[in-house]
Amino acid sequence: MRQTRSVPELVERARKGEARAVARLISLVEDASPLLREVMAGLAPYTGNAQIVGITGAPGVGKSTSTSALVSQLRATGKRVGVLAVDPSSPFSGGALLGDRVRMQEHATDPEVYIRSMASRGHLGGLAWSTPQALRVLDAAGCDVVLVETVGVGQSEVEIAGLADTTLVLLAPGMGDGIQAAKAGILEIGDIYVINKADRDGADQVRRELRNTLALARDAEDENSWHPPIVKTVAQTGQGVDEVVERLDKHRTWLESTGELARRRIGRARDEIESIAVTALRKRWGDVHARTELDVLAEQVAAGETDPYRAADSLLETYTD
Repeated sequence: MRQTRSVPELVERARKGEARAVARLISLVEDASPLLREVMAGLAPYTGNAQIVGITGAPGVGKSTSTSALVSQLRATGKRVGVLAVDPSSPFSGGALLGDRVRMQEHATDPEVYIRSMASRGHLGGLAWSTPQALRVLDAAGCDVVLVETVGVGQSEVEIAGLADTTLVLLAPGMGDGIQAAKAGILEIGDIYVINKADRDGADQVRRELRNTLALARDAEDENSWHPPIVKTVAQTGQGVDEVVERLDKHRTWLESTGELARRRIGRARDEIESIAVTALRKRWGDVHARTELDVLAEQVAAGETDPYRAADSLLETYTD
């Protein structure tokens, strides 16, 4: 009972920016605690203010270094920053292999920066299932900007586009040209494209190929559409990072003025609701499996006695009343 009463206190402490309270709330999210419903209900009135920025790209393009450089630039403008760094999962413990990024430790003592590593736990989209709710914690805790850095897992990185207000796609010389990146799927989701390690040979070529690829998909007739800019950076030294932040601000202004921000957030909420509902149904189906009804239906489908759609309808009619 005492633990239940502590949830409002945790929420209040998190709203004041207390790191331990934020950490505790995110741990409750990751552990799918029985208190999670109460936590989300407590946070709901204080969310919707943070700008959510997704950072994605293939392994080796410098996502962690770029994230750290962005934090420095955002802090220079006086913004409170949260970072969710989604790491590959240990197949044994389910925990993050990399832990809090070493490159971000320069921000560890800044009370206006909160950094949290989350394990993807085998989730192929590069994001932990609990990431949307962890974002809600950081939003309610007063972060002006939350950066979500995903694991580099290729085509399935596109999931970040459904989670962020603005998606940064990172590329680098030697990591494949624009056409190869397009085949990986990431060129369809970017709001801002960043060519990192721009001091290396081939950066200008990557930019030309990227510009040509983006031009093919551009709707020239729609003057109100957003045309993704291409920014060259050297995150290791901070070169060009100020322009990235400037573009982030411009994109936020465009999102608000066109109503696209509301549309994206409604879509995000819809996906989250659907995910929670499907997870609840799967738990029910787990009970069905234990009672063998699902096995019976599966055997009937395998034997050709019924089809999978009819079997699914039977399952839904029985367990969604």
